[in-house]
Amino acid sequence: MSTSASENARTFQGITVQELVRRIEEEPALRQRLAALLAEPQRSRMSYEEFLEWADEDTLAEWVDGEVVMYSPASSRHQSIADFLTGVMRIFVEQRGLGIVLSAPFQMKLERGREPDLLFVAREHLDRLKETYLEGPADLVVEIMSLDSIARDRGEKFYEYAQGGVSEYWLIDPHVEWAEFYHLGEDGRYRTAFAGAEGEYHSCALPGFWLRVEWLWQEPLPRLLKVLHELGLV
Repeated sequence: MSTSASENARTFQGITVQELVRRIEEEPALRQRLAALLAEPQRSRMSYEEFLEWADEDTLAEWVDGEVVMYSPASSRHQSIADFLTGVMRIFVEQRGLGIVLSAPFQMKLERGREPDLLFVAREHLDRLKETYLEGPADLVVEIMSLDSIARDRGEKFYEYAQGGVSEYWLIDPHVEWAEFYHLGEDGRYRTAFAGAEGEYHSCALPGFWLRVEWLWQEPLPRLLKVLHELGLV
């Protein structure tokens, strides 16, 4: 039985150039598989199932119209804000028994396979949760914008998430210290619930949860215990 191109490709994933040269010299069968891979016409499209099989936890990519779209690693500030929000929201959600909070890398499959920085799935929608992705919309999605993601987060994803039924969408821009919070209307369009550099935003998807926006711009970020105390969680 012949070996598929995807199986050949997985054979060489993670192998350094030096190791590959050594193994090619020592293993005739490996030489044949490499030759077969190079001779195979490159596929520009794949199914979502193939994408999930191909990608691993360290792959920075999304699945868009059958194609793989790679993106840049997050900055330290981006990651710090993501970790801060994940920590606060996860404790809030767990204490209230509201559902589950997941952070990247984890896929949300709507029309396209996206990887939000943070998502919340309500308890009543946990049946959408699969082993490696969410089948359908999260109840809340957070995207922390980087210089190369602004157009994507404000454009493609903004409309995809609305059409896909994500009821609450947060857009956070650390570079200009500005945050926007959107609620999905009955007409399937996002409406601005709050926008600004400071002030308190009260979530609809997470009843009782509020965020002081200026926390996000502090360096260092506020201590988690202090924030949890202000939220009345400790």
